[in-house]
Amino acid sequence: MVALFVSIWLGVSIGSVDVPFSTFWDDTNESLYNILWTIRMPRVLLAGLVGASLAIAGAAFQGLLKNPLADPYTLGVSSGASVGAVATIFFSISIPFISNFTLPIIGMVGALLTMVIVLTFSRLIDRSMKMETLILTGVIFSSFLGSCISLMIALTGDQLREIMSWLLGSVSMRGWPFVKMIVPFVAIGSILLWLYRRELNAMMYGDERAMALGVNVKRSKYAILIGGSMLTGAAVAVSGTIGFVGLVVPHMTRMMWGTDHRHLLPLSFLNGASLLIICDLVSRTIIAPAEIPIGVITAFIGAPVFSYIFYKQRRK
Repeated sequence: MVALFVSIWLGVSIGSVDVPFSTFWDDTNESLYNILWTIRMPRVLLAGLVGASLAIAGAAFQGLLKNPLADPYTLGVSSGASVGAVATIFFSISIPFISNFTLPIIGMVGALLTMVIVLTFSRLIDRSMKMETLILTGVIFSSFLGSCISLMIALTGDQLREIMSWLLGSVSMRGWPFVKMIVPFVAIGSILLWLYRRELNAMMYGDERAMALGVNVKRSKYAILIGGSMLTGAAVAVSGTIGFVGLVVPHMTRMMWGTDHRHLLPLSFLNGASLLIICDLVSRTIIAPAEIPIGVITAFIGAPVFSYIFYKQRRK
């Protein structure tokens, strides 16, 4: 929590214009006050909510799928959100009355439809919904939806820059409306995963042992998948695809505080928020006044860190 507070403070203070901490309560300097509450604070909070969503979803999916390489994008939900968002840009779709929010709303709808299709297809193949079936189904649909995105990129013209900018991930120029949009999904999804923290602990040792301990395995799987997919879809819909947060943060948290999901889930939530706020700070200051997409920064940081973690674990 201290790390999160410090990252928020750094995120709102540092930039093209330095904002002193006293501006939080002192509105005598109107320009600094507006920069803080109109530009910096919503951006920092959105980055924190996106990072928290991806990290807690990643921790839940790694426990549920018993796969350390699982992340929020494993089941293809992010690909569904990306197809919805890219299609919105490609076809210049605008929904009346909510034109500014057409892209994230269609992105969330795409994520929801993908989740339903993946779960339904997995259920048709294997009524017990084994984890390997879910993973393979997610890979199948991710590949198909990825080809749809590639097709639209190949056919696009003037929208190419906008599409690529969105796919690389960003939380700039979103404002308070996007923060308000993602908050309900983050709250519902996180609470749902938290309610099944004990079931996640039991299912880490296999479905049979979890059932022997009295866990309703099928219901727990559905609830965890829905909660994690809701968090992932909302995060991707408002910020684009940001990799490695949901993969690296749970690993680092697990190394420091253990595998008990009663601790792992809330700590991953806090650490994911802190990491993405710092990554966003780096993305907008390292080559200021230009910005680097935040997905590029997370990949630069995440790939070496995850390689080191993977190497250390295998050496042990």
